[in-house]
Amino acid sequence: MNAIGLLIIILFILMVFVGGVQGLKAFVGLVLNFIVIFILMILVNWQFNAYIVTALMSVIILALAIYLGAENQFVTNTAFKTSLIVVSILMVVAILVQYLGQFQGFATENSEELEGLSLNVGLPFAKIAVIVMVISILGAVAEAAMAIVADLNEVIERTPNLSKKSLYAHAHIIGGQILGTAINTLFFGVLGANLPLLIWFIRLRYSIAMFFNAKLLMMEVVTMLLGMLGILMSIWVASRLVVYEYKKTQSKNTRKGA
Repeated sequence: MNAIGLLIIILFILMVFVGGVQGLKAFVGLVLNFIVIFILMILVNWQFNAYIVTALMSVIILALAIYLGAENQFVTNTAFKTSLIVVSILMVVAILVQYLGQFQGFATENSEELEGLSLNVGLPFAKIAVIVMVISILGAVAEAAMAIVADLNEVIERTPNLSKKSLYAHAHIIGGQILGTAINTLFFGVLGANLPLLIWFIRLRYSIAMFFNAKLLMMEVVTMLLGMLGILMSIWVASRLVVYEYKKTQSKNTRKGA
């Protein structure tokens, strides 16, 4: 057994031990999402429209991640709506950023790895760059949406007679707490993944200009920034949706009481 297989087994045991049935569902969702991403790669390789395939697969990935991650229907439905809105906006932003930054393809740092290989593979590298950006932000968006909606739903259940202003105040406090940890997670994840590349750049005495023009590094930085933007937007959109649903429920209850 290799190291990856052993880590997967340890992950499965810990998820079931900590989360019970919910942990098992989350692990199944993780496996299904891996299969969905594999199918996405196959469809793009078969020359299907990359943007349409990415949009459809993103919906499936979000649905699996959210609906297998919680049981509360209000939380899952609101988080799913939030994620769809945010990812739709960020996909347009990713296409625009890719068009302006031209991050597609390979960089000069890949020359040794690509030596002797043909680059005429017939794949749209620009669209693949957009796919990488969008897929990379799905987890951050879904996690932020789930966190803010679940916390606000708990506040509503504990104090059912909250005013709209008070609920927004709670959303602001909870959102600030989620924002700090989520953005730090993204930042240190990207920093850790690219630490060897940064050390290599320093050893080769890259100038600041070369740092900011390094395609490999800037692709990761842009993806990180899109993820951070997704977290911000998820908190804002989810808060508004929760308040809207809360006020709508209160109005219905008032009419029934009358």
